[in-house]
Amino acid sequence: MKKLWNEFKTFAFKGNVLDMAVGVIIGGAFGAIVTSLINDLIMPLIGLLIKADFSKWFVALDGNTYASLEAANEAGAAVLNYGSFISAIVYFLLVALCIFLVVKGVATARKKMEDLKKKEEPAPEPAKQPRLCPYCFGEIHDEATRCPHCTSELPKEE
Repeated sequence: MKKLWNEFKTFAFKGNVLDMAVGVIIGGAFGAIVTSLINDLIMPLIGLLIKADFSKWFVALDGNTYASLEAANEAGAAVLNYGSFISAIVYFLLVALCIFLVVKGVATARKKMEDLKKKEEPAPEPAKQPRLCPYCFGEIHDEATRCPHCTSELPKEE
């Protein structure tokens, strides 16, 4: 049982799980903001532009005509509330647009940060050229006095 508990703690407190939990919480709060933006600002503006209120668009399936959706609901009529469906589609598109803009903004900011880091990093020093034996041209250690390939005695470098 203790091993299972330890495995669970390791899983639950990994960085990815905690990051995901924070993302879900922030996503919920962001959803409330987007819902208010759409219901309180955008949908009334769209309704003003097309001279209609989506929430009042419906079709009564019993064949009768009702003055409002509330009247149809009070009468117990089955209705197709396609105005709410249109609102839901607009809501989805706006949420997708908001998420796209946030992700695009974060990606742009990351790229700028990476570019700044690249500018700050010093250029790497060029690789040192290996020392070559003047007789066989084999690569030798800098401190060697004889070539390990041809065993020639090497001249002293100054």
